[in-house]
Amino acid sequence: MKCTARLIVLALLGVALATPSIAQWKWRDKDGRVQYSDRPPPPGVAEKDILSKPAGGRAVAVAPSSLTPVAPSAQPPAVRASDPQLEAKKKQQEQEDAAKRKAEEEKLAKTRAENCQRAKGYQRTLDDGIRIARTNEKGEREILDDAARAKEMERTKQIIASECG
Repeated sequence: MKCTARLIVLALLGVALATPSIAQWKWRDKDGRVQYSDRPPPPGVAEKDILSKPAGGRAVAVAPSSLTPVAPSAQPPAVRASDPQLEAKKKQQEQEDAAKRKAEEEKLAKTRAENCQRAKGYQRTLDDGIRIARTNEKGEREILDDAARAKEMERTKQIIASECG
């Protein structure tokens, strides 16, 4: 009993290991990439670019006509006919995508509106001449002088133009 089980396991292991090596072609395509397949390379591949062929003559020749794309009219009727479920899924996916885009646009519009309001409020503060204090990179408090205030006014005008326009 043990001997039979071992033989079965060894036979299955041998089949499993031998299967990937059946009819393996290896060639370099026109872009220089190495390609692997169980079918021979396309007719345009030079013999020098074929790196390995299957052993034992087990290769199956592929007729050039089988490599050409299938014309749409040659497709089976089941593929050409519209599937109501497929159409419904496609329509539902399009609606979901449109809803996502609309939600993202609304979120962006809301953010722009908030930025616009914030910039306009800051512009009013700068125009009123109120002293503005900031903390520098050392953690010290600095008051904006006239040059810094002018720079801030210009920067704020640019933000208003981009966010409110």
